[in-house]
Amino acid sequence: MLWIRWELLLMASICWQRGHTDNHEATKSLGHVTVVVVGGTGDLARKYLWQGFFQLYADQVGKGHTFSFYGGGLSPTEKGTPLLFGILKELACPPELSVERCDLVKDQFLHLSKYHQLKTTEDYEKLSQQIKQQLEQEGMVEAGRLFYLSVPAFAYADIAEKINKTCRPPSDAWLRVVLEKPFGHDLYSAQALYKKLSDQLKEKEMYRIDHYLGKQVVSKILPFRKENKKLLDPIWNKHHIERIEIVLKETLDAKGRIQFYDQYGVIRDVLQNHLTEVMTLMLMNLPANLSNSKEILQNKLNFLASLQHVDNSNAVVGQYQAYNEEVQEELNKTKDYFSLTPTFAGVVVHVDNAQYEGIPIFMTSGKALDERVSYARVLFKSDVFCVQDPNNVQCKSKQIIFYLGHGTLQYPAILLSKNLFKPKLASSGDWKEVTEYKDVNVLGLPLSDYYIQSPVTPREAYCELISHVFFGRKDSFISAEGLLASWEFWTPLLEGLSRVFPRVYPGGVANGNLLNFQLQGHQVAFSHEAVVNVIKPGAEDNFQVMQGKYRSSEMVSAWAQELVERLASDLLLAAEEAIHEEGQFHLALSGGSSPVALLRALALNLYTFPWRNTHIWQVDERCVPHTESGSNFRSIHDLLLQHIRIPYFNIHPMPVHLTQRLCVEEDGGPTLYEKEIKKHVNGSSFHYILIGVGQDGHTASLFQDTKLENDEERLVILTESPIKPHQRMSLTFTAINRARRVGVLIMGKSKHELVSQLSRIKGESSKYPITKVQPKSGTLIWYIDYDALLG
Repeated sequence: MLWIRWELLLMASICWQRGHTDNHEATKSLGHVTVVVVGGTGDLARKYLWQGFFQLYADQVGKGHTFSFYGGGLSPTEKGTPLLFGILKELACPPELSVERCDLVKDQFLHLSKYHQLKTTEDYEKLSQQIKQQLEQEGMVEAGRLFYLSVPAFAYADIAEKINKTCRPPSDAWLRVVLEKPFGHDLYSAQALYKKLSDQLKEKEMYRIDHYLGKQVVSKILPFRKENKKLLDPIWNKHHIERIEIVLKETLDAKGRIQFYDQYGVIRDVLQNHLTEVMTLMLMNLPANLSNSKEILQNKLNFLASLQHVDNSNAVVGQYQAYNEEVQEELNKTKDYFSLTPTFAGVVVHVDNAQYEGIPIFMTSGKALDERVSYARVLFKSDVFCVQDPNNVQCKSKQIIFYLGHGTLQYPAILLSKNLFKPKLASSGDWKEVTEYKDVNVLGLPLSDYYIQSPVTPREAYCELISHVFFGRKDSFISAEGLLASWEFWTPLLEGLSRVFPRVYPGGVANGNLLNFQLQGHQVAFSHEAVVNVIKPGAEDNFQVMQGKYRSSEMVSAWAQELVERLASDLLLAAEEAIHEEGQFHLALSGGSSPVALLRALALNLYTFPWRNTHIWQVDERCVPHTESGSNFRSIHDLLLQHIRIPYFNIHPMPVHLTQRLCVEEDGGPTLYEKEIKKHVNGSSFHYILIGVGQDGHTASLFQDTKLENDEERLVILTESPIKPHQRMSLTFTAINRARRVGVLIMGKSKHELVSQLSRIKGESSKYPITKVQPKSGTLIWYIDYDALLG
C-alpha cells in the first residue's frame, strides 16, 4: 500500500513550499482518517459531497492528519470504479489554491481515493479489514472513521447495523456517521427510525445533516444577533416587529424526483426542516456561549415548545398544474388518479411567549414559482409619519434581511435598513461590508438604503458541514430531541392536510396573484379567487363530452375528469339560477365513493361558488359518529366543507347520534331531519340532489329490501344495509322525486355491467331501487363516465 506514503510525500512538498516556519507543529501526526461515502456515485455525491471532501482535504493537507477516501456503492468494483473516478476528475479547484498547488493536491486526492462495493455484511467486513491492513502496513495511528450515508432513508437502519457490527474503529478513535434527510415522514416514523438507529449508534456518533445550517448566512444568524445584541434587544420583540417572513422559492418542478416527492411534499421537504431551523435561530433565546452546543440545543427546544399549535386554518396549499400528469407518468398511475401532494405551501406560525406574542411568522415555499430566491426577513413597525418627502430614508421600510442567495442580489448577505442602525462587523475577517451597489431593489428598497454584509469567500454549504463533521462540531446538525420536537409541531398539520385538495396553479410568472395568501386573525386563506372554467351549455367540445339519452332521461358522458368538471359546472349554474330566483340554493349530497372526485373539484372553486347562499344537506348517512372515517358527513367535511367559506348554520348533517345513541327509533332522528327540511326548503323540494348507484342497484341508502309501503309521505327514514355498518338514515324516494334536479353520477369500469342492465329495463324494477328515481316535475340527468358506459 502506497496511499499514505504518497500523502506524506505531498505533506513534505507542501511544507517545503511554505518555508520552514512552524513546520514542526504543522506536520505533527494527528492520526489517520478514513472517509467512506456510501452511495458515492449517486447524484448528491456527484454534485456536492466529493467537492466538499476535496475541499476538506485541501484545507487539512499538511496539518497533521492523513486520509483515505472510499466511494461505496451497490455496483461491483469493475463498474463502480470508472463511475467514481469520472466524478473525481471533474472536481473544481478551491479558489484559494494556486493552479500548480491544486494540481498537486488533486492528484494526491485521486491517489487516496478508491471504490469499494458495499452491499452485504461481508463487503463491510472486507472494507474494515482493508482499513486495518493499510494502517498496520504504514504504522499509523487511527484518528477516526467518517461514514456519509448518501442513500435513501429506508436503508439507514440496515447500513447502521453493518457499520456497528463490522466497521467500528478502536475505542480510542472516533466514529461519525452522517445522515441525509428525510429523517422520517412524521413524528411516529421519526421516532421509529431514531429507535432503530440508536440501537446501533450512539447519539454523539450521528450527524443529521440539514444543508441549510451550512449556508453562511444561516450560520451567521446567531453571531449577528450576538454582535448587535445591545442594539437589537430593545426592538427584537412584539412591540416593534410587525411580521417575519421565511421564504424559499424555486423555479424548478419535481419532474424526475416524483417517486420521492409524492411521498413527502413541500412541507416535509422544506418547511419542517430548512425553514424551521432558520426560524429557530432567529427567535430562540441567545445562548451565553455560542460554542456551547448543549446550551444552543436547549434554547432551540425551549423555542419549539413555545410554538402555538397549527392546523388547516393556519395554512394554504397548492399544486402546479403539470404535477398530477407527472405523477401518473412516473408512478404508472391511471388517468383518474389524483395526487393530493402539495408543491406549494403557505403557513403562518405564532409563538406563545411574552416576547413574540402576536407576531405572525409567514413561512412559504413552492416549486414552479416565478423566481429562485431564499431569504428570512424581519419587518419592523413604522413609527414615523412623513408629512412630506416620502422617499426620505426615514420614511421607508425598516427591515433586516438574511438573504441566502439567488434572486435579484445573487449573493448571500445580511441587509439592514439604514433607518435602523449600522451593524457591527465581526473582527474575524470572514465577513466584509459591501459598499458598491448594483442598481437593483431587494424587497422594496434599493441596495443603497441598506447596510450590507457579505462573506469574504463564498463557500458551499456541504463544504462547511463536512468540515464541521471532521472537527466534531455538533451545533451545526440536527439533534434527536430537536428532530422529534420539530415533527411534533408539524405532524398535526400534515395529518389535517392529508385530505385537502391543493389549489392548482399554472407555474412560473403565469401564477400571477393566484398563490398570494393573507392572515385574518389567526386564519390563513388565499387572497384571490381561483379561476373557474365555467362550462356553458353547448360547449361540450371543451371536455370531449357526449350527450344523449339514457332510460328516457338526459345523459352526459365523458372521461372521468372531464365528466366531474362538467357536473361541477352544472351545479354552479344551478346554484346561480336558484339564488337569483329564491336567494338560496339547497344541495343534498349522497355518501359513498361516487361524489369524492366531485367534492374535490368543488373545493378547487373555493371562492367562486356561492357557498354563502348554499345549504348543504345529506342524502344518506351511516349510523356512526360524524367524527369517524366511515361517516358520510366526515367525508363531506374533509373533502369540501373545511375548504370553503360556508356559514355554519347552512350545514345540515343527518342526526344519527342522539342521546349518546346511534339511530335508535325512539330518539326520532328521521323526524327531526324531516322537520328541518320542511323549515328551510320551500315545499321540501331541494334544488339539486346528487346521488350515486351501488353495484347492486341501490341508491342513497335505499336497498332492494327497503320497505316503503307505509312511508309514502315520509321524507326521511331509517334503513338496513346488507353490508356493515348495517344501520343507515336516508332520504326517501318521495323526497328525492320532489327535487327540481336530480343528478345520478356513475363512474368506473366496475359499474359497466350495471349500466348495461339498467339500459334494458323499462320503468321500475324492485331489483334495482335506482329505477324508482323519477322526479315528478323536475329533471333527471345521468352523468356516466366512459369506463362505466363502454367498459
